[in-house]
Formats: sequence, structure tokens, C-alpha cells
Amino acid sequence: MKKKFKSIAIYSSISSSKVSQIALQLEEIINNLGLKKITPASSSIKTNSKLKKHTDKYIIEKADLVVAIGGDGTLLSCARKFGSKGIPVLGVNLGQLGFLTDIAPEDLTTSFKEVVNGKYSLDYRSFLSAELKGLKKKNIALNEVVIHSGSIAKLIEYELFIDNCFVYRQKADGIIISTPTGSTAYSLSGNGPIVHPNVRAITLLPMFPHSLNTRPLLIDEDSEINIKICNQGSVNISLDSHNKYKLRQGEFVTLSKAESKLTLIHPKEHDFYSACRNKLGWSLGIPSKKHRSVSYTHLRAHET
Repeated sequence: MKKKFKSIAIYSSISSSKVSQIALQLEEIINNLGLKKITPASSSIKTNSKLKKHTDKYIIEKADLVVAIGGDGTLLSCARKFGSKGIPVLGVNLGQLGFLTDIAPEDLTTSFKEVVNGKYSLDYRSFLSAELKGLKKKNIALNEVVIHSGSIAKLIEYELFIDNCFVYRQKADGIIISTPTGSTAYSLSGNGPIVHPNVRAITLLPMFPHSLNTRPLLIDEDSEINIKICNQGSVNISLDSHNKYKLRQGEFVTLSKAESKLTLIHPKEHDFYSACRNKLGWSLGIPSKKHRSVSYTHLRAHET
């Protein structure tokens, strides 16, 4: 039996009646189970509850689970605030894709009770760390870091170094550096590979490169990436579409795996490939789980 959760924070970066409804349902379940609920002041949830709101620092010290209500954008925000500080995160999906937030509202009561009672699976995800000139602290991203011109149909020029080895000089609209978590986000839109969360890799995907032979590149997650900006004019860097900064000619960006990790909590029945089928429309008309099990057993019998 895994750890049971006793002190639970409820968070969302969006304010809507649907989010408030789910939050009230969660609060009722928490109260009925005799658990403690903590409300972050940084949450955008609006309820009639008179509970005191607490600082993020207090949440980090006192909560042993944060429930993020919304889509993957909400979970990214929650991951930066709380997940990067070691607090496990459970996602309730109100978005469209929701690769990270996997509890549907209709399954909330059953799934949440099982989770808080120790019936869940753990999923550890890496952050990317970005070091920029002039910034005292490193910025982190769970999905991706994007270097781009900030304009439509405008090339930038950069040089790529991996572990101090020169890789190439490239003209492109930009480059997406993503974690396996980010492989189903912006990188997916750029025809990047889908990378299983257990694969310890970083994907480098040029955006509309001015070349006929450029392909995505997967490297070890422990590699250090340096990108030198070569062109004059506007160049931008974006981390999870949240933190954004300007870059200048000759400036270096250093990227590496961050020291902190995100601990995602999933219901016991969570399956990455099932999520891909459901979210991306793979194998439409797929047979039932029982039929698939029978077919697999039959296949193995023929192999032996």
C-alpha cells in the first residue's frame, strides 16, 4: 500500500462555474473522509467557501497532495508552483486533450477516494532548466523551451552545441526543445516524435528549417545543450508558453535537465497508450479490452 494523503490543496489557474463545481465536489469528499483541505491564495477558483487562503509557501510546507482542476495548462502552472517543490500533483481533466490531467469529472468521486487511500500509480517527470544571461535564477519548463523569431514566416539563425560538441548551424523559424512530457504538446504540432514518459531523452525539433535534410534529434536527458543566437533582429525564448524573454545576437542559452522532478499521481488503471488512443484518435473502433486480451493470448499460443 502506498502513502495515504491527509492534507490536500485544490488549485486551478482558471475561473469558471465548472471548475467551482468540481472544487465544491472535491471539498465535500475531503470533508466526508475526515481529511484536511488547504486553499492556495494563488488559485483562481471561486467558491462560497469561507476557508482561509494560504500562500504558496504554506502550501508547499503543509500539503502532501495538490489537485489541479482544468486542462494541461492548469497542470503546467501547478507543476511550476508546487510540483517542482516536491508536492505530488493529481489532475482532474476539464480540457480537450489533457495528457497530464487524466481523471474525468464523472469518475471523480470513485477515483479520488481510491487515490487518497493509497491506490494509485506514481509517474516521475523531468523539467528542463534554462539559464539566460542577466537572469539570476534558472527558469524551468515541464513541456518545452522554444526559441523563435516572434514573427510569422521569419527565419532566425543559431548554432547548436551538445555537451560542448558543435552539432550544426541552422536557419529556421526556431527550435523546440522538449521533454518526453512535451512530446504530446507543441512538439506534436511540429510533427515531432511521441516519446514515452519512461524514455529519458530530450527532443530537439527545428521549426520549418531552411534545409531538406533536417530531422528531429533525440539526445540523452543528462546532456547539456547550448544554443548561440547568430542573427541580428528579434529572437525570443518561451518556456511552456509562460515565461518569455528577448535574446540578442551572440547570446547563449544553456539548457539541461533540472534538479527537481514532478511526481504525477495517476489512478491505478492509467495507461499511456490508452491515453494516446483516446486523445489522438488512434485505432478508432478498437475492440473491447476483453476481446484484445483474448486476441493477444491466441497470438502467443500460435507463437509457441
